[in-house]
Amino acid sequence: MKPSVYMEEMDAFTYRDKLEGDSIFFIPVGALEQHGSHMAMCVDAALTKTMAGETAKALEEATNGKVHGIVTAPINYGFRSQQRSGGGFHLTGTTSLRGTTLISLARDIAYSLIRQGARKIVLMNGHYENYQFAFEGMQLAIEDARREGIDDVKIQLLSYWDFVDDATIECLYPDGFTGWDLEHAGVMETSLMLLFFPELVDMSRMDEKLYTGLPATLPNYDILPIVPSYTPPSGCLSHPGESSKEKGIILRDVAVANMVEAIKLEYLQD
Repeated sequence: MKPSVYMEEMDAFTYRDKLEGDSIFFIPVGALEQHGSHMAMCVDAALTKTMAGETAKALEEATNGKVHGIVTAPINYGFRSQQRSGGGFHLTGTTSLRGTTLISLARDIAYSLIRQGARKIVLMNGHYENYQFAFEGMQLAIEDARREGIDDVKIQLLSYWDFVDDATIECLYPDGFTGWDLEHAGVMETSLMLLFFPELVDMSRMDEKLYTGLPATLPNYDILPIVPSYTPPSGCLSHPGESSKEKGIILRDVAVANMVEAIKLEYLQD
């Protein structure tokens, strides 16, 4: 069986051995969400699982194998896509969870890991709208553990795009950066998909009639029921036309390096 950082690819005995060592667990949280006509709908979950795997491997390399990175199976569904950061949950294909459901999933997964012996956990978010619900789930898991007398658990929560530094943003977005909320199906996600999953991207499907009004101009408030006309016809919020595999490499390398440093800061200080 090949060596792997992915928990679902390990046999139970290899996993048990890693548990007994110094291991950091990654819980990827994504979504099943439309990403225009040029990309598959698995983007958020696929990229987050992969970025967690890349970070786990880089962490092991940075510690000369002293620290194991273990990536759990991802949460493949996320909280309702918001119109101002994901196009909206009214769009076909976007299949969402209630906030309470996501809280429960995150809580149960984290608590199960804790009961098995995990004490260092990184929740890696890949869907903008998930964060606060995942946060609540992690806090509840810690409270559950404390009721069982387990008081040495530490959980770090992060979204991988927050580790792309300003210098990289200036380099990759020379015409100006609209912010991560409008990057839905834009240059970052498309470039990373071109790097990791090129078979799930087809740039030729960007119909000019659909990919208009980008970056999106949206109200600075939310409205319910959703007004469909506020969302650009492609479902994207920024234009992916300047995406490339080369940009994906830069984004991966910068984000992974910075996440490793943040994890070391919290978990590996002497």
